[in-house]
Amino acid sequence: MTEPSSAIPDKPALEGLEEKWGAAWESQGTYRFDRADALARGKDSVFAVDTPPPTASGSLHIGHVFSYTHMDLVTRFQRMRGKAIFYPMGWDDNGLPTERRVQNYYGVRCDPSLPYDPDFTPPLQGGEGSSGKAADQVPISRRNFIELCEELTIEDEKQFEDLWRQLGLSVDWSLTYRTIGDHAQAAAQRAFLRNLERGEAYQADAPTLWDITFRTAVAQAELEDKDQPAAYHRVAFHRTDGQGDIEIETTRPELLAACVALVAHPDDERYKPFFGTTVTTPLFGVEVPVVAHHLAQQDKGSGIAMICTFGDVTDVIWWRELDLPNRTIIGADGRIVADPPAAIETDAAKAVYAELAGKTVFSAKARTVELLRESGELIGDPKPITHAVKFFEKGDKPLEIISTRQWYITNGARDESLREKLVAAGREISFTPDHMRVRYENWVGGLTGDWLISRQRFFGVPIPVWYELDADGGKGAVIVPSEDSLPVDPSSDVPPGYTEADRGKTFVGEVDIMDTWATSSLTPQIAGGWVTDPELFDLVFPYALRSQGQDIIRTWLFSTVLRAELEHGTIPWRNAGISGFIVDPDRKKMSKSKGNVVTPKGMLDDHGSDAVRYWAASSRLGTDAAFDPQNPKQIKIGRRLAIKVLNAAKFVYGFPATGDVSLDAVTEPLDRDMLAELASVVRVATESLENFDHARALETTEQFFWTFCDDYLELVKERAYSTGSGQESAVAALRTAIDVFLRLFAPYLPFATEEVWSWTHEDSVHTAAWPTVADLGSPGEPDGLLSLVSEALIGIRRAKTDAKASQKTEVLSATLTGPGRLEDAMSDLRAVGRISNVTFVEGTEISVTDIVLAEEPA
Repeated sequence: MTEPSSAIPDKPALEGLEEKWGAAWESQGTYRFDRADALARGKDSVFAVDTPPPTASGSLHIGHVFSYTHMDLVTRFQRMRGKAIFYPMGWDDNGLPTERRVQNYYGVRCDPSLPYDPDFTPPLQGGEGSSGKAADQVPISRRNFIELCEELTIEDEKQFEDLWRQLGLSVDWSLTYRTIGDHAQAAAQRAFLRNLERGEAYQADAPTLWDITFRTAVAQAELEDKDQPAAYHRVAFHRTDGQGDIEIETTRPELLAACVALVAHPDDERYKPFFGTTVTTPLFGVEVPVVAHHLAQQDKGSGIAMICTFGDVTDVIWWRELDLPNRTIIGADGRIVADPPAAIETDAAKAVYAELAGKTVFSAKARTVELLRESGELIGDPKPITHAVKFFEKGDKPLEIISTRQWYITNGARDESLREKLVAAGREISFTPDHMRVRYENWVGGLTGDWLISRQRFFGVPIPVWYELDADGGKGAVIVPSEDSLPVDPSSDVPPGYTEADRGKTFVGEVDIMDTWATSSLTPQIAGGWVTDPELFDLVFPYALRSQGQDIIRTWLFSTVLRAELEHGTIPWRNAGISGFIVDPDRKKMSKSKGNVVTPKGMLDDHGSDAVRYWAASSRLGTDAAFDPQNPKQIKIGRRLAIKVLNAAKFVYGFPATGDVSLDAVTEPLDRDMLAELASVVRVATESLENFDHARALETTEQFFWTFCDDYLELVKERAYSTGSGQESAVAALRTAIDVFLRLFAPYLPFATEEVWSWTHEDSVHTAAWPTVADLGSPGEPDGLLSLVSEALIGIRRAKTDAKASQKTEVLSATLTGPGRLEDAMSDLRAVGRISNVTFVEGTEISVTDIVLAEEPA
């Protein structure tokens, strides 16, 4: 065992350790993946981690620290178990969040019709003075806009990396990738082209969830329900047989011009007589059928509803399954389109429609209600309600449903065999906790449509196709690039066999980009070198671990499983570790939209990274953790533990090593039992971490560490300082225990443990071998001596306290009753208790009686 270094500080402290050891790890390549060594050792030697690339559009929050720490704990454990660790970090820097941040940060918006300005200077820096309104933002060319996106994301990513380094994530920073980078774009485009070739990617005209703020399509996985105020309007539809009216209740009277049918439940006796008949719409006089469908709700409103194209997602289902016409009247800007549907034929109806054309949905609703009231077709006053409305998760206005042509990737919604494969793939993956698998299966089973991947935005991976133009300028056959030419941008690159002069004449490039998840779903392929390094990809894929939050099971986890199944016919990783949410003191989930998010930088600065990591590690996977920034109790406990590691180690290394300090020197029963107890801790911690239960491993280690410090250290310190019998045994046991504790704590407290390890070792604790029972001399099972002696020590301390004496007071004599095993440690008990004479009485219960104290020292 190496002697302690003379460089042990007089007063060890946590301050400054992050900077000191972060720089050392980077310069020494402590966490560097050795590709050549891994290839030589083979696939089974590799532990590959698929890390969530955080969105580079602002700042990280406490939830990131929470879940990324969970991932790092098991990764550090596997590194110490001898695995070759493939642990990259990525930045998800393309997509709507980045564009929105750029708009607000620089005070600009993209207008693709404008020319590029090489000398453009944005009006704002940092968003100060920005109103956030599009009308106040300076329009710039697409190229200028993308340049600003690149500039800002690079700055954000630098800050993110600094914070991850401060937290002590043991990633290999040489493996960092960006989802907007050439390599990522090539991988995303390659996967898309192969989807297209196999018939898994296709274009279709279809009802599309549309965000009018961002002017883009939105996928099912990006939806969020928000409660919104509304009102039921009771409206009269007129039976074409002249026998009266059918009254419906609707929250969207402005869509009357888009009405294509009335619908009721097939078992509703009130409306059975009307199925197969027709009615005319109020204001517009359009004849529409009365139909039956099981999704109609008998207890909602009047029990009969109007089907409009399209008011909500149920309208889309009715439209599709009942084969109804499409009369969409809302445009991409969220306003009523100028031309009325062809079914509106009379001059009077066209005049009514003209009053609505060009209005926003809100204004059109208000005017429609006025017109209905004037015509007598509005029954009574509107009834206020609150109901759930679909929003884009990053948007602030309700979604509309319009008809557009979009790109899709099949996802099992309409393919039973694929859906079964995806469910089976989920069952091949080991979820921790296991019940999170249900969320995945529920999502697969609840899919209502294929994955819409095209977005009408600017900063993202271009969809790599062009279109032939026919004589009338219409889009014809799709033109695709070769894989070896990727990445391409069809808006500026030319397809094979054409020249730039042909653009707009015989071909046109696709201007849509891919949904950001269409790139992020390929993180194993991007990081693993699927395009650039096939040998490496074969080595790391499928990965060992995907670690992530539960809120993105439906997006990131599912889409990654889907792409792996479509492209490789296998699962992307063997294990999925799912973290819980961070909740505030009122048990509400922390989120930016709720305004209760805590940014982690201040916590790390104030308390130290080891303390924050301890807080995160104290929660099991899948379990929500409450956090109160005003009283972070668990973080303070973690800081106390990290400081104790420093001080306990310094104390142990302060004992003189006068002889043998190897395990051979451990001969005293109390020392051997302590090591046997520690061996049990090693077994439990190892088994727990193998099963991704980092919290149990920490709890078990920490609990015994405090026993070691508060009881064992106190019991043997006099013997460890002495030159008499048992000194070598005590020092050897103490140093062995500290060495094992440092390795057990290393995944949790990487900075404090590295600092202490450096006092006696040349290498890093993080590349040292994980402790085993053999490291403790295979001491066998504990015999309970340490526990008995600890209890006796408590009795001695209590007796002094009851006598209102300090613990330093000498005891002239005392009677100690307890099991006979206590005699094996009697000399240590006498020394720690400062007892001159002990009368020992064997018994089942431990007690200290007949205590006679000397006068307290002055």
